Amino acid sequence: MEEQTKYFVLKQKAVPEVLLKVVEAKRLIDSERALTIQEATEKVGISRSSFYKYKDDIFPFYENAKGRTITMVLQMDDEQGLLSDLLHIVAVYRANILTIHQSIPVSNVATLTLSVEVRPDTGDISGMVGEMERETGVHYVKIIARE
Repeated sequence: MEEQTKYFVLKQKAVPEVLLKVVEAKRLIDSERALTIQEATEKVGISRSSFYKYKDDIFPFYENAKGRTITMVLQMDDEQGLLSDLLHIVAVYRANILTIHQSIPVSNVATLTLSVEVRPDTGDISGMVGEMERETGVHYVKIIARE
């Protein structure tokens, strides 16, 4: 049985130090374009392996996420109507689709990159991602960027 991703909101004091350092390293890399991953991890005091282990799993929570762009990658089976079902979920949550790119399926599996704008009337993004993950034929949904 596939593991289903769950999302949690924690106060900073409840988050392990290594995860907070991963967030700080990501911030350094984003703010100082010339900074390498090695340099950023050394500055914050974690190993590169810790950075790579957690980098896709922790993001700062922005209470005012409205007006922000969220980009996600989905891996899904090449089944007729699945993309339409996923876009319907986005529509139900009232997120504004900015870009869509679906790769050519390889071994009946396609990768979808989807960027959406979170508007004032957009529903809970965690709920939207959860619904997408529960769709039959979806292997995973991963948020890769928030701007």
